[in-house]
Amino acid sequence: NVRLAEAHAPIVVDKVAATFEAYWADPEFEPYGDGDGDRFDAAIAAERTGDYDGELTLVSGLEVRPWPYQREILEALDVERRRHGRWHNLVVAPTGTGKTVVAALDYQRLGSQHDALPERPTLLFVAHRKELLEQSLRTFREVLQDGAFGELLVGGRQPREWRHVFASIQSLTAAGIEQLDPGRFDAVIVDEFHHAEASTYRRLLDHLDPEVLVGMTATPERTDGLDVRRWFDGRFAFEMRLWDALDQRLLSPFQYFGIADDTDLSQVSWRRGGYVTAELSNVLTGDDARVAKVLRSVRELIAEPSRMRALGFCVSVEHAAFMARRFREAGIAAAAVTGETAAGEREASLLRLKAGELQVLFTVDLFNEGVDVPAIDTVLFLRPTESATVFLQQLGRGLRKARDKACLTVLDFVGNQHREFRFDLRFRAMTGRSRRQLERDIAEGFPYLPAGCHVALDRQVERVVLDSVRRQLRVTTRSLVAELQQLRVQLGEVGLASFLDETGVELEDVYKGSVGGWTRLQREAGVGLPAAGPGEAVLGKRIGALTHVDDPERLALLADMASGEVAVDGLDERRRRLLTMLVAAVVGEKPTLEDLVGAVGAAAGPRDLHARRDRGGVRAQGRRLDHRRPLRRGDHHRPAAGDAQQVRGALHADDDVPRLRHLPRSVPLGVAVRCVAARRRGQTVRGPHLAGAPVRAPRAHRAVPVHRARGPGVGDGRSSGRDHVGVADPAAGGRLPGSAAHSGLGLG
Repeated sequence: NVRLAEAHAPIVVDKVAATFEAYWADPEFEPYGDGDGDRFDAAIAAERTGDYDGELTLVSGLEVRPWPYQREILEALDVERRRHGRWHNLVVAPTGTGKTVVAALDYQRLGSQHDALPERPTLLFVAHRKELLEQSLRTFREVLQDGAFGELLVGGRQPREWRHVFASIQSLTAAGIEQLDPGRFDAVIVDEFHHAEASTYRRLLDHLDPEVLVGMTATPERTDGLDVRRWFDGRFAFEMRLWDALDQRLLSPFQYFGIADDTDLSQVSWRRGGYVTAELSNVLTGDDARVAKVLRSVRELIAEPSRMRALGFCVSVEHAAFMARRFREAGIAAAAVTGETAAGEREASLLRLKAGELQVLFTVDLFNEGVDVPAIDTVLFLRPTESATVFLQQLGRGLRKARDKACLTVLDFVGNQHREFRFDLRFRAMTGRSRRQLERDIAEGFPYLPAGCHVALDRQVERVVLDSVRRQLRVTTRSLVAELQQLRVQLGEVGLASFLDETGVELEDVYKGSVGGWTRLQREAGVGLPAAGPGEAVLGKRIGALTHVDDPERLALLADMASGEVAVDGLDERRRRLLTMLVAAVVGEKPTLEDLVGAVGAAAGPRDLHARRDRGGVRAQGRRLDHRRPLRRGDHHRPAAGDAQQVRGALHADDDVPRLRHLPRSVPLGVAVRCVAARRRGQTVRGPHLAGAPVRAPRAHRAVPVHRARGPGVGDGRSSGRDHVGVADPAAGGRLPGSAAHSGLGLG
């Protein structure tokens, strides 16, 4: 026991209070009753032994219960359906968080949610690999406690009843998608939904007409820039990214080592955003000097190479076979498994890896998806991976938790890359940081990683990566024009969304003052557009103030204005207020609304604003608006209209508290709970766009550390002096730990 006095140690007392408040507001903590002793003892024992692998352990005859974070997904789906009437939903969650278990539990309750559905609705579960389907069928049978549930349509197996079918997309295509009755299945679940823009998936989704559609993926972004959210009205029902899961300790932490291998790839041909595979394979295959460096790094950084279970990702079949041969010659048991490997041999190799008979499997892209080997504790990146999506898929192979697995070790071998190679994409995909934040993180040694994670770049790699990131920060009008001209040669017509996806440029870069906006950029790239209007130069610079907007209501109003569909006299009070906000943001002064509508309609044209609405505020390749990701240590939250709007909706809902779980993650749960409590006590809640007035400064406020819900507690060394929230409770005459000043909300 430790005795503390607030007068002598106020910082420590505040830290204890803040941690307690964070745990108290955490939905993972449950009430403890008289009958919960056995369950509590079992949970403590599982925590101490590490008997948890990221998925529920399914044992026949036992009731399957969701983990707390899985309950959040189920609740989010429930809200979408019951509150909003949306029965087509996309769930984004990292590999290893049990999405298939969630799908089975969700299916189990569908009959009670939808009046028109039977207790066991007809079901089509779609995936692209036999292993995924067999595993998913076993999961559904365990959850439903029905060993006869479901039939497979894959590998020559044919359903008899066609009521609950687990089918591969290849088998459905071969059987003839058009032969299926569009209304045959009440529910359709599509795993790895990022494949949905492939032609076979599009044909299936366009043909079927289910009452319920659920898509599941860990990586919704595609390298071709196509947006799979179009099947779900441009939205996610639930979104948990890699850094969220790591923060919540749902996945194994990782140690990432960036190691210079001195390979010169600068002369390898670069086409359509990547290296030419054949040329890259010729450079890497047969390079014994590079292999020697790889082996040396493995022996130096892996405690016991003879006991590791590793996946090595190579550029080609020849490269994989070469690496396996050289590792065996060095005394490390290794094999190459590629798309040319027979199915039986492939499965046998995986079993040998699980059993520890093999230390490394070298592959190309075969194991990017659908491989469930929690024991994998090492990943070797032996080729440059341009796609952040592929990088995350390959990294995710080793992030599942397993007994006796402390962390995942990642060895990334970095050569002298082509100037166009984007290092920032992979690090932003891992950390969720912006390009500007990433530059600081690299220079400072990545101080804001989730607990247990570590990134170490050797001096040469740090220089190469920093140079690459800084090049991306130096965006000029000339470079943007050159990139747009090049894309037009390659792709033909290029819209704003495609341009952002293909180049990785931020929307703010297009609308910063020196560039002047998308319309001007196209004009300078030689796109045949009408001459600039009288207000375009001013508006092109000022419209950058709107790039943070992701509220569909405001975006719809902007598009209506650009198309000349706004009649000021017919606007209700709410839309008039939205226009007033636009005046302050764009014009910087307060003309009449008629002047504003005329100026925007004449100067902007619909091109920019419609393109902005199509983007929907979501960036490709893991780029997200700062206020859409969780509050992280070292951040200072900037409140946004979407946050305030959803908080207000929760405060006026009949069931306030359950709705709080579905607020943006940037609004801490404890903050929203206090807002509801204040409202019920008759207090007012002030904040941007809530009361139409600026946030009132608290009368008494003290800085306290922030702990985002699932930290290990006090004294763990994870807090930072820069992390704080300001708090005030006038009724108490002082502070209330964990309140809302820095989230844009004040209690009065």
